[in-house]
Amino acid sequence: MKRINKYISLLLATALLASCDKFDEINTDPDATTKVTSSLLATGLLLDITSSSASKSFIYDELLAKQMAWGESMEDYQYNVFGRSGFGGYTTLINAQKMVESVSDDNVNAYDGLAHFIKAYKIFYMSMEMGDLPYEEALQGELGLVRPKYNTQKEVMNFILSDLETAYELFRQLRFDGDPILGGSISKWKKATTAFQLKVLMHLSKKESDADLKVKERFARIVASGSLMESNEDNLQMKYADKANTVYPFHNTNTKHAGYAMLSTMLIDKFKATGDIRMFYYAKPAKAKLNEGVTADSWDAYIGTDPSLPFEQIEKAYATEQYSGFNARYTDYPSGEPVVRLGYAEQNFILAEAAVRGWISGDASAYYKKAIRAHMEFIASNTPDEEVYHHGHPITEEAIAAFLETPAIQLSGEKEADIEKILTQRYLASFMQHPYDVYYDYRRTGYPVLPINPATNRNTMNDRLPMRWMYPKSESDYNLEHQNEALERQFGGVDDVNKLMWILQ
Repeated sequence: MKRINKYISLLLATALLASCDKFDEINTDPDATTKVTSSLLATGLLLDITSSSASKSFIYDELLAKQMAWGESMEDYQYNVFGRSGFGGYTTLINAQKMVESVSDDNVNAYDGLAHFIKAYKIFYMSMEMGDLPYEEALQGELGLVRPKYNTQKEVMNFILSDLETAYELFRQLRFDGDPILGGSISKWKKATTAFQLKVLMHLSKKESDADLKVKERFARIVASGSLMESNEDNLQMKYADKANTVYPFHNTNTKHAGYAMLSTMLIDKFKATGDIRMFYYAKPAKAKLNEGVTADSWDAYIGTDPSLPFEQIEKAYATEQYSGFNARYTDYPSGEPVVRLGYAEQNFILAEAAVRGWISGDASAYYKKAIRAHMEFIASNTPDEEVYHHGHPITEEAIAAFLETPAIQLSGEKEADIEKILTQRYLASFMQHPYDVYYDYRRTGYPVLPINPATNRNTMNDRLPMRWMYPKSESDYNLEHQNEALERQFGGVDDVNKLMWILQ
């Protein structure tokens, strides 16, 4: 009986396929294209690297970086639980290949430049998560190579830097279509590429003496000859608007989770220590303080929460409203603020750190203050001048100038202390921005010092944060030989979240 049913099914499938061929012929519009255009693929790729989830995952990096605690439940990242990452970035890169193949005009260089940039961007962040990755043999599935070997992380970083150099050289045309982020402006794409090159090289700071990578020399050459970002107008960022499907990810029409956010002592206490009025733009006053008669413009109305406390204490603070949550500009203002992936402020923090390390001859303090100013101007320009958003402490030119002269934030000329100050200010400016970059900088430098409580830390090594994510299970299922080879080379054969990848050694 099963054999008869099998034959009947086969006949039905054959008939269906035949009818589908005719159906496709009838329903094909002779005036419409049947190919996906390069501009359409470019749009998808750029949205892929700049869009943010409107779910709770939007703030996971803030929990990991201890910029907030969470009042709803015991979140893994708040208590340092890591799992597996994924290789989904390679799927994106297939579309980058197709984008270049589908270019039908003489503007192929610009799209090819974008493809190299996207490839470097996606694989850089995957490598920062896990370590060694396929690079040379990746993306060759159509040629039958479905189990690629892993390159060492050093080789991966070298390939990334090479791809970014190629991207910079290929960005020669006037502009390209399908770019909702930078409008296809080649000059802005050159600046973004330069900013990303500097970012990658700074993440290689532990390898500054490597004779093959020539980190310091490359950095200095790019600064001297590359196109640096000149203002916030050059930011590679996603802008939001008061329109359907384009509002800020944590606006109250997108998510019901925002009310559980509790801003950390790492933000509130540092803002208070230096009189930094950005606190009034990040946070809202604690209801318990308002109930006591403290006004919203008072520094005393703001309470930070130590995210390393036992959850029952955090839960109690949440229930009694002894905490500061999100400012209304994150939850009630539809445009929110742009979410930056590569930015002018960040670039200047990187330049400041490079100057302190002796990689370039520029004035570290000047770069550092440019970065702080750029971030304060970014907030002011993307926030309505209304009491509810700044609680009587608007960011003005006078306020910026005064803050930049605050004694507590000045660089001293002592290398390690200055790096800590630069990384601390970069940390403060990263709130709800640059996903996971704060964690990567902490992992690289140890700054700023994050609260780690051995009594609540759920990492297997309870005195530290995990150092990496594990490889996806799909690799052990389908590419076990090469994954095991990479694990043996890096970590003695163990896929462990506490092992140090090459870039951190």
